[in-house]
Amino acid sequence: MAAGAWYGLILYAFTAAMPLVLPLLFVRLLPAVGVAICDALRREPCARNGLGPVVAELRSLHRRAVHRPQLNPGGFYASYDCALLNACRLVGVDTPLAAANAAERPFARLQAEAALEAAGIRLNP
Repeated sequence: MAAGAWYGLILYAFTAAMPLVLPLLFVRLLPAVGVAICDALRREPCARNGLGPVVAELRSLHRRAVHRPQLNPGGFYASYDCALLNACRLVGVDTPLAAANAAERPFARLQAEAALEAAGIRLNP
């Protein structure tokens, strides 16, 4: 076979396979890209307020998490983590929540909640 024939065969195979391969790539890679972008945005420092408003917001978010478990986990937990980090910074509690990845976040949230309870801030009064 001549070199031009191989080129045509490869071009044909590539053209025939792309409608099958591209959707598969998008289905597999798009969620990973979305999670990476959300994690990068979540790592930005949260706004700092006084202890009273931060604790009030944290208690409100904690009540929502307990009474409505079907909430949108992405946005809700991002704001809950931000409020937890604010409260931990204001109280002076060191927590691994800021450096936790997506798989470690639920356990780091529990550790932060326990550290705040030990520091005297009751999340469920």
